[in-house]
Amino acid sequence: MKLLKGADVAQKINERVSAEALELAGPLRLAIVRVGERPDDLSYERGVLKRFAALSLRTIVYALPADISQADFAAAFLRVNADPDIHGILLFRPLPAQLDEEWAMRAIDPDKDVDGISPVNLAKVFAGDPTGFAPCTAAAVMEMLAWAEVGLKGREAVVVGRSLVIGKPVSMLLLGEHATVTVCHSRTQNLPAVCRRADVLVACVGKAGLIGADHIRPDAVVIDVGINVDTGGRLTGDVNRHAAENAASLYSPVPGGVGAVTTAVMARHLLRAARRQIKS
Repeated sequence: MKLLKGADVAQKINERVSAEALELAGPLRLAIVRVGERPDDLSYERGVLKRFAALSLRTIVYALPADISQADFAAAFLRVNADPDIHGILLFRPLPAQLDEEWAMRAIDPDKDVDGISPVNLAKVFAGDPTGFAPCTAAAVMEMLAWAEVGLKGREAVVVGRSLVIGKPVSMLLLGEHATVTVCHSRTQNLPAVCRRADVLVACVGKAGLIGADHIRPDAVVIDVGINVDTGGRLTGDVNRHAAENAASLYSPVPGGVGAVTTAVMARHLLRAARRQIKS
C-alpha cells in the first residue's frame, strides 16, 4: 500500500500558480466571506490565509455577525461581488438559518466564483465545459488521481456521497475521464458489496469510519474526503485507516490528503479568474 499525500500534489500546483501570477499586472485578491465564527470555518480560513500568503496572493476577510439579517447580508455580499479589486470570492457555508443560501449561490458572479457554487459553474461541470470552476475539493480529487497516474478510462469508480459540494461534481469529473461511475448514498442497498466493485473508491459522505474492510476491494485506490471530528477533537475521515492501509494499493488519508490540494486548486482558480477579468 502506498500513501497518496496531498502535500506533494499541492506543491506542484502552487509552484505553477506562483510563477504564472508574476506575469499578471497587480496583485490577485481573494475575498473570504464568513458569517459568524464556526470553528471549522475559522480553521479553514487560517489554512487559506497561510497558504495564500506563501504564494503572495492577497486575501481579504469579510467577517459578518452570526445574527446578520438577510437584507444586511445581501448588501454586504453584493458590495464584495461588485468590487473590481476582488478577483475571487469564497463564501463559507452553511450559512446561518436566517439567511438564504440559495440566493447567495445565484447572486455570486460566476467569474469570481472560485469554489464553484454558482448554478452557472455547476452546470458547466455537468456539461463537461472546462471554462467553469468546479468545486475545489472535487477538482482536488481529480488532481490527486492524475498526479498518481491512476488510469480512469474504462475503470469502475464508486463515489459514496451525493452532495453538490463533492459527490455529484466529482462523479461528473470522473465520467469526463471515461470512468464508469456509481454514486452511493444513505439508501444504497448492500453498500459494502457496491463499494467492493470499485477500482477507485471516493468517500465523501461525512460519516466517520463508514468505509471499513468489507467495503474495500484488494488493490483498490481509495480517496478519503470525509471531514469529521472524533470525541478527542481529532480530525478523521470517512474511511477506517487501518482497513484501507491493509487492502488498498493507493490510499489518500484524512488528514494529510485532499485538504492541501483543495487550497492549491482554489489558488489556481483565482489565477484563472483574474486573467479572465483583466482581459475583459
